Amino acid sequence: MNSIDRLFEAAKAAQARAYAPYSGFPVGAALLADDGAIFSGCNVENAAYPNGLCAESGAIAAMVIAGERRITDVLVVGGAGGPLTPCGACRQRLFEFSNDETRVHLADAAGPVEVLLLRELLPRAFGPHDLAIHQRDDNTR
Repeated sequence: MNSIDRLFEAAKAAQARAYAPYSGFPVGAALLADDGAIFSGCNVENAAYPNGLCAESGAIAAMVIAGERRITDVLVVGGAGGPLTPCGACRQRLFEFSNDETRVHLADAAGPVEVLLLRELLPRAFGPHDLAIHQRDDNTR
C-alpha cells in the first residue's frame, strides 16, 4: 500500500470517529511526516459552535506530540458532497509545518480526487520566515 492509500485509510478511520453532532459533517485528516509516520485527526465539535476543533488541527497536534515538525503530504476527507479543502485557519496551521512542495490531497468517500500544493491554497502566506525578517529589521534600527 502506497503512502497516499495509507493516508486515505487513516483519514477515513479518523472521520469515522469524528464528533459532529451539530453540523452532521464528520471530517478526517491525515498527515505524512518527513520520516514516513502518519498522524490523523477528526473534527470535534462543541455546543459553543466556533470553539470546535478541525480534523487538521488534531492531526497536527498528534504529530507535534510525537516530536515531528515537517509535513510532506496532507489528506482531507469530508462528506458525501465531494472533496473539500482545509479551512483558512487550518491552511495557516499546516503552513507552519510545511514547505513549498507540501501536497494537499482532497478526497471524497471513494478516495483521493485532486492534489494541490499548499502554496496554491495559501498564496503569499505569512510564516516563521516573515517573523525572522521583521525581528532582524527591528534589531538593526
